[in-house]
Amino acid sequence: MHSDSEDLQPEKELFEQYSFQAHKGQEPLRVDKFLMNFMENATRNKIQKAADNGHILVNGIPVKSNYKVKPGDEVKVVLEEAPRVIDILAENIPINIVYEDESVAVINKEPGMVVHPGHGNYKGTLVNALKYHFDNLPSMSVELDRPGLVHRIDKDTSGLLVIAKSEQAMQSLSKQFKDRSTDRLYDALVWGNLEEENGTIEGHIGRHLKDRMQMAVFPEGDLGKHAVTHFKTLEKFLYVTLVECKLETGRTHQIRAHFKYIGHPLFNDDRYGGNEILKGTTFTKYKQFVENCFKICPRQALHAKTLGFDHPLTGERLFFEAPMPEDFVNLVEKWRNYSQHSAKEM
Repeated sequence: MHSDSEDLQPEKELFEQYSFQAHKGQEPLRVDKFLMNFMENATRNKIQKAADNGHILVNGIPVKSNYKVKPGDEVKVVLEEAPRVIDILAENIPINIVYEDESVAVINKEPGMVVHPGHGNYKGTLVNALKYHFDNLPSMSVELDRPGLVHRIDKDTSGLLVIAKSEQAMQSLSKQFKDRSTDRLYDALVWGNLEEENGTIEGHIGRHLKDRMQMAVFPEGDLGKHAVTHFKTLEKFLYVTLVECKLETGRTHQIRAHFKYIGHPLFNDDRYGGNEILKGTTFTKYKQFVENCFKICPRQALHAKTLGFDHPLTGERLFFEAPMPEDFVNLVEKWRNYSQHSAKEM
């Protein structure tokens, strides 16, 4: 209600930019810290400013940044301007195009390249390169300018990605990924010896409750999204195992989170603890060997090696395979030699 003496200014339009619901196991947590766990480009200062301006609502009521989020709370962030689309620059960055026609392109991504711009990475990404190499790529979202992208792989994961070059291709490929009709195989080197030659890891995957940079497995299914990873053992090297993973679903960090969940983190995966010596002996010589392995492959040992999908125009089933990159090949060879040499000494 406005008093008679108050000037009535036209209300500014508010745009809801984020909405989250605290799960039933949520421990009391300041709303600014809660939002930091979910908002990709957030800073503590930015969130506190939003709270000071009355733009953070819990169950529809504005709260301050020290409000403690409780189970079931609905937290929204609203601002007085529409979400800003970052202007992505075209950059002449070399990319390995393994196939291209009028509808699609298949890229073999090098390890170390971020797929799309985000917090702290606005240049040098695959999307910047795509803008340079291709004209008028479609985007799945008006708010997020990610031309051509239908799916993604992590910065330090190498391997295959398909790019949509037309709206029809974007719709067709998006549906195939949603319907799980694509074929994707990954090579991964994991810590420890897997008891099963073949197996399936199943467990919901969602944002880690304390570390916003990690994903976690929620076996009860009360959080996250359904995720299934099938694997088979390719080769064992005493303290690590080379596995082939088949994705049934495509969640963020799925293979990395699933293998950590079963006690076999990916080799040199610093986000999930695989950059520590988790298996093996206490000998100094062995420690030096593993540290040399970390230097040879300074990233998680994960490679998207095959990709299969139906061509959006012809319906023909296309399959592509990318060989392991040099760092991964050298890592596997070093472990193979170590394993064979150690076996002779036993």
